[in-house]
Amino acid sequence: MLAKLAAGQPPGTRVEVLADDPAAAVDIPAWCRMRGHTFVSAAGDAYTVELNA
Repeated sequence: MLAKLAAGQPPGTRVEVLADDPAAAVDIPAWCRMRGHTFVSAAGDAYTVELNA
């Protein structure tokens, strides 16, 4: 779902992902590294990502 949302957004857009899957703590930062986005923070079940060009 994050990849679909990111596809149409301009650089600099921040997205907060709410995920209750424990794997999200590893998967979301890894996705950011693979796609060139910035993993900003994690707080509980909330993960913030900044989309880059």
